[in-house]
Amino acid sequence: MRGATYFFICVDLSLALFEEPAVFPLPFLATSIIEVLCLTVFFGRLIHFAKVTPQMVFWKDTKNICIMVTIALTLIDLIIYGSLEAVSIHSVRWSRALRPVFLINFPESRQIRRAFRSIRKTLPDILYVFLLFMFSVLIFSLMALKLFGDRGLKTVEGSSYFTNILEIAFELYVLVTTANSPDVMLPAYDFNWWYSLYFVTFIIINTYIFMSVFLAVVYNNYRKHLKNEIRKLVYLKRHKMIEAFNILKVKVGTEFVVKETEWRQLTKVVAPDISTSHLELLLRISDEGQKGHVDKMNFLRLADLLNIQVVTINVRRHPLEAWVPRVYQSPASLWVRKMVQHRIFVWVFDVIILINAIFIALDEKNPFISYAEWLFLSLYVIEILLKLYTYEPRAYFGRKQFWNGFDMLIIIAALVATVANATIQSARKYNSQQILDIVLILRILRLLRVIISIQRFRVIVTTLINIGPTMLMFGGLVLVVYYAFAIIGMEVFQGKVRFFEPNSTAPDSLVCGNPALKGSTFARDRYCKNNFNDLASSFIVLMELTVVNQWHILAGGFALVTHQAAKLYFILFHIVVVILIVNIFIAFILEAFFVAYSLEKSEVETAIEKKIQELGVGIQEEDMQDGKLTDNIDAKDSGFMGDNGDNKRKASKGLYFRIASKKYRTVDALLQRMFECEIAPEDEGPSLDEILNFSPRDIYLKNPNFENIA
Repeated sequence: MRGATYFFICVDLSLALFEEPAVFPLPFLATSIIEVLCLTVFFGRLIHFAKVTPQMVFWKDTKNICIMVTIALTLIDLIIYGSLEAVSIHSVRWSRALRPVFLINFPESRQIRRAFRSIRKTLPDILYVFLLFMFSVLIFSLMALKLFGDRGLKTVEGSSYFTNILEIAFELYVLVTTANSPDVMLPAYDFNWWYSLYFVTFIIINTYIFMSVFLAVVYNNYRKHLKNEIRKLVYLKRHKMIEAFNILKVKVGTEFVVKETEWRQLTKVVAPDISTSHLELLLRISDEGQKGHVDKMNFLRLADLLNIQVVTINVRRHPLEAWVPRVYQSPASLWVRKMVQHRIFVWVFDVIILINAIFIALDEKNPFISYAEWLFLSLYVIEILLKLYTYEPRAYFGRKQFWNGFDMLIIIAALVATVANATIQSARKYNSQQILDIVLILRILRLLRVIISIQRFRVIVTTLINIGPTMLMFGGLVLVVYYAFAIIGMEVFQGKVRFFEPNSTAPDSLVCGNPALKGSTFARDRYCKNNFNDLASSFIVLMELTVVNQWHILAGGFALVTHQAAKLYFILFHIVVVILIVNIFIAFILEAFFVAYSLEKSEVETAIEKKIQELGVGIQEEDMQDGKLTDNIDAKDSGFMGDNGDNKRKASKGLYFRIASKKYRTVDALLQRMFECEIAPEDEGPSLDEILNFSPRDIYLKNPNFENIA
């Protein structure tokens, strides 16, 4: 059901590609039938929720109300638009801008909703800063009108300079984004050098101070609201775990505990795929004194224990050791393996890669450079063969050894492409420039290995990869905003600007199909393809507006072909996306990077790793990176053999454990890591009813430990 819901949401959103103005035009009847089908699915999903949700809860849920209202409005719009089209009267499909409502309000999109809620709660604090900023812009606009309005200055285009208060305010707002710097200053600067001080003062106050304050306010408030949402989830989880404990507890002596048998049964029910050895490991952590039961504090950690991925490692012998043991264990073989395992071996090939990079930058047509490439490829092949001889192949290409496989793929591909290129060139049948380009790209990709071989670089790259999945939330947030603005832009600006091929002889080709653009910077810079004539083009324009540079030229062009009030559309987009969403994105990236890069391990992870080492079945991350071991999650469970002393295994093979890579697959996982460590383990927060029924302000009044978000 979740997959079907997302599929039809994607279909509904993609209808804008086929509706006028369309990238791939389809008849209105076809698109309307598809949209009605999507609405039917959404309504059916809503009925499904209503069947499994208490009636009072369902009707109090704002999400359900929003979906129902949007379905009704869309159907009304379809009927009105279709009726008018039937009598050849063109109207506006205003309900298309509401389609992102379905993406936001279905339960599966809670991360996007959380982002919108945080933005909504942050807006009041931002509003005061924004009003003060606009007041500053208006004050400087009045100063500019008095300073330059009566001096008869002209812009490069020959128009009057700073004579209209609204135009002045718009130009100064653009200057805050630095998009028209220094052009807007030049007429005054050319007239008198001292006037530059006005613009320098304006930039310092508004660009550097106010914009920095915007970022600070957004960062502080967004983090505060987000933290309290996660804190509420943490309290809910603890209440649920306490409730579960109260159901299963029995009294042993003077305290209440959960028997080992019930604990095992519960764990198997919650995590049916958990291995026997992993289950035994968690039991050793929870039942510290091996008393046959789990106390309350350790029971409450069960959910966190199950969320920590523990990987089972199986150490294997090298095949050559089994096939030719005398040769593989000979002094010469041991010396080769020791050499390959030495750090200097890695450094030598890092230097070779850097030298190879210098040769890549030189003239490829030089015969010496061409022959040298064969030498580098031969060295790379030798390196791979030596590593395969030293390390067990399945370990070397294990699932956690991405860069080893990447190295092998690049070397083989470069070798094949180089051989193919040499063969084609010797045959001289046709130009093989495309193959040569592929070869050069594959050679350059080899340079990535230098980044991975340097520890500091590897930490930064790994951190960026780890927080990558959490960025999907902001991808959804930006998609919603882009889609709404694109639909509005298409309805307002479609057909106003047209693109002509460079060699077109059409009379309006030089003015983008609209005489109103004659003599404008928009037409002179050939911005004709930046239009709102279909969804794809609209998204490109919005991306350019997000980058900010030259956005005032785009705004000015569309204002010329419609009305000067059209600039408000572009200003609003800049405020919503650049000032608000981009700053929130930066705030989240900063927080997530700080957490992923520098935060210590959680108490639960530390307890697991400590127990793994106590049992003598731990493995170090360095051993994994050297390719000596391989993941074998599907290995046969053997449990823990004997007592603690017997587990101190020193054999060359057997089962070992380690904490898996700290990769946050969801936004929730990262956010929990960011904020849960700030809550004391014994802090149960307000009562369950207060959390579920009251607002955060009510919770704060009853429990000051819950941070005030007002």
